[in-house]
Amino acid sequence: MLIGIDANEANIQQRVGSNQYAFQVLWQLYKQDKTNSYIVYLKSKPLNDLPKANDNWRYKILKPGPLWTQWRLPLSLYLDKFRPNIFFTLGHYSPRFSPIPTVVAIMDLAFLKYPQSFLTRDLQKLKAWTKYSVKQAAHIITISNHTKADINKTYQIPKKKITVAYPAIEKPKISGKFGNSNYLLYLGTLQPRKNLTNLVKAFSAITQEYPRLKLIIAGKKGWLYQPLFNLVKKLQLQNKVKFTGFVSDSKANQLIKNAKLFILPSLYEGFGIPVVTAMSLGTPVLVSLNSSLTEIVKDTGSYINSPFDDNQIKQGIIRALSLSTDKKKQLITKAKIRSQQFNWAITGKKILEVFNDITT
Repeated sequence: MLIGIDANEANIQQRVGSNQYAFQVLWQLYKQDKTNSYIVYLKSKPLNDLPKANDNWRYKILKPGPLWTQWRLPLSLYLDKFRPNIFFTLGHYSPRFSPIPTVVAIMDLAFLKYPQSFLTRDLQKLKAWTKYSVKQAAHIITISNHTKADINKTYQIPKKKITVAYPAIEKPKISGKFGNSNYLLYLGTLQPRKNLTNLVKAFSAITQEYPRLKLIIAGKKGWLYQPLFNLVKKLQLQNKVKFTGFVSDSKANQLIKNAKLFILPSLYEGFGIPVVTAMSLGTPVLVSLNSSLTEIVKDTGSYINSPFDDNQIKQGIIRALSLSTDKKKQLITKAKIRSQQFNWAITGKKILEVFNDITT
């Protein structure tokens, strides 16, 4: 069987979230599948850390970039001599008018839950193209049972056509000093859905009680982030709130390992890879009591009852920091065990099973 893949989500330098998922899935298919052949479609030359081309794995560069999924990719699928038996899209944008069965990976439906958190042009594109991709898909891959339920309810897609293939983490590599430092840590893209302005307000409210505590916000700029920087300046927290920008995996792991508490106060999450990393490294986690986060963390961490209220975030931080030594150890032990249940090899195996089911 010949399988085509749109792997543009993986072919970027600074990978976060969906990019990490795409990258790891590519590698798992490359390592696990000894039977099928692959054509990986890209807009530009593959980066050096993508799987190397061989007899069963080759890259096809299609230019130009604009409207790539609307005409350039479909044109190739229609006209090329060697047409894939299945096409897999590692993102929300399936090829328009695909002549072959298509599998699509949907991360979450946050753009429908919190449309105000997205730029207008991105929102309209996500709404239209995700609906099209889901409706025409032979099968859908998603990253949590919560998102599976959202897809089922929103688009009336039968649950049997949706497979959950959880993200995972590689065994964290860390260097530098160990042991907790006196800071709280957020790691992820800076965007409104992550609820960082409320986090900063909550942190500001505890600075008198915890005068030496700092807040590190690590991650690249996404969109609509300027109000966050303005707020830090307004509250005169420039010496207590540090923005690192994008950090490498090794640096991220070191930041997580040394943090007093890892916080993800999101309004909505499809999964939350940094949370699982923190759980695996023995760093206590505080997450919102919503979306897939309860599914991932279960009873191994602390929760923010309502992330819409900065006072609730404040109370969540105080509760997490006030845990007894024994209770903290119990949660850390359970979190490490829970984190081991997320495995990239299992993710790849589930996706391969979907491919095989479609063709039988």
